[in-house]
Amino acid sequence: MKKIIFIVNPISGVGKQKGIEKLINKYLDASAFEYSVVYTTQAGHATEISREAVSLGTDAVIAVGGDGTVNETAQGLIGSETALGIIPTGSGNGLSRHLGIPMNPAKAIRILNNFKTARIDTATLNDNLFVNVAGVGFDAKVAKEFAKSGKRGFATYFNVVRSAYASYKPKTYKMVIDGQEIERKALMISFANSNQFGNNTSIDPNASIDDGFIDVCIVSKVPYWKTVFLAPLLFMKKFDRTPYVEIIRAKEVELVRNKGKSGHVDGDPFIAGKNVHLKIQPLSLKIIIP
Repeated sequence: MKKIIFIVNPISGVGKQKGIEKLINKYLDASAFEYSVVYTTQAGHATEISREAVSLGTDAVIAVGGDGTVNETAQGLIGSETALGIIPTGSGNGLSRHLGIPMNPAKAIRILNNFKTARIDTATLNDNLFVNVAGVGFDAKVAKEFAKSGKRGFATYFNVVRSAYASYKPKTYKMVIDGQEIERKALMISFANSNQFGNNTSIDPNASIDDGFIDVCIVSKVPYWKTVFLAPLLFMKKFDRTPYVEIIRAKEVELVRNKGKSGHVDGDPFIAGKNVHLKIQPLSLKIIIP
């Protein structure tokens, strides 16, 4: 029997994780798995649990939460043979959507029974791990304000974006991308490992999670009056066809900006400073896929 641990974030998303133990008991193949369930109590707790799981030779650690919970859990699994599994119960669920993991918890649990695994890339932004997307600029400001709001869900996220967009001024970024120097004025610089930015939106639909590259997405500010026409393209996965997006594939990036200190990794804000270093970690994470 395979040994697995479920790490549950009790405050993720809009409450889909409630009753998760009953669903696990009902849909997980009891003849194939021996499992335990642990609830996180503070920031960083999921990383502690996953690191201990690796030391004990656990077969998989299942993150029950959003992109932040997935990120924390993955931090303890990098480079190991212990696989990451996901039951998405967060607000954006970007990595889960990219991988095709069902948003329905019961269906996501049934995916685990097949225990089909693959290896995917991860990356670091100033030594902060991310598995889905990271960035500086406007999306980092949104991540910061969203975290401060104390409320989860798409409606809250949308309101944060709407209130911040009109007054946000693009910044100048100087970058060295795999040895090539460029300078751009941009709304934000997003580093995409997957094609998902959460909530089924995308500015880089061709991003691959196992190609050994991170896509540097340089996004210019869309005039406010045009946003109502172009915003739907994010959901249609066609925004990259507009003149407001430039995408460069990279393995390593050095970035210097004239203003701002905020950054985010998988939606969680942190103080990145004016100098930012990104580096790819190819095929560093084992993960359970559909």
